[in-house]
Amino acid sequence: MLCVAQNGNPPVRACAILGGAAIIAAVVVWHRPFLDHAAARSNVLGCTATNDGSVCDAVTGISQAIHSPLLFANRAALLPPRETPGAIDPAVTQDNIDETICRPGYARAARPDYAITGSLKRRMMNAQHPGERMADFELDHLIPISIGGAPLDRRDLWLQPRQGQANADDKNVLAYVLWRLVCMHQVQLATAQRDISHDWTRAYQIYATPENIAKYHFQHAEEQRE
Repeated sequence: MLCVAQNGNPPVRACAILGGAAIIAAVVVWHRPFLDHAAARSNVLGCTATNDGSVCDAVTGISQAIHSPLLFANRAALLPPRETPGAIDPAVTQDNIDETICRPGYARAARPDYAITGSLKRRMMNAQHPGERMADFELDHLIPISIGGAPLDRRDLWLQPRQGQANADDKNVLAYVLWRLVCMHQVQLATAQRDISHDWTRAYQIYATPENIAKYHFQHAEEQRE
């Protein structure tokens, strides 16, 4: 939005407000790809909108935008490469989830040993991110082992950044919420697998709501990395 001069003088106060709002919005889009879970319903300044065009109305609107799912300008950059469409373990089915993925200790037991994954990650880093730190990336299962992803199928493995917009920690939160929803029989296994593999950022907006994150608490360390 442009600030238009009135009687030859630009509306300085209005321009300052709009300029500040633009800066805030830009920072939010870059640094906060998802909901602020701790305050998803709060107004950051505590004022009440009056719908009278006041500064508080503008701030309230910005606050609502901050605490709503964002549309990513370059969503494709946040997704795995085409050669990683996801792969499932055929031994895990909807009929046996209570005896497989929902059984305590399943994901830990099914996860490949670090001697295998560490070597694989190093080769992938050398090919895709030469010279960068291994610690800056997570060797991620696109379809998490905790919801029936294939533990060692290369079609399910990719290097996901641990920093920046929509990073590995965000996807781990989604994986945990989906695991709980599947094991509580609220979401079908195939649906969870399809949604997270097709576009995990959209799946996050659907399933990792502030209510679900608060309800499930993201407590179980075993599933946090899957």
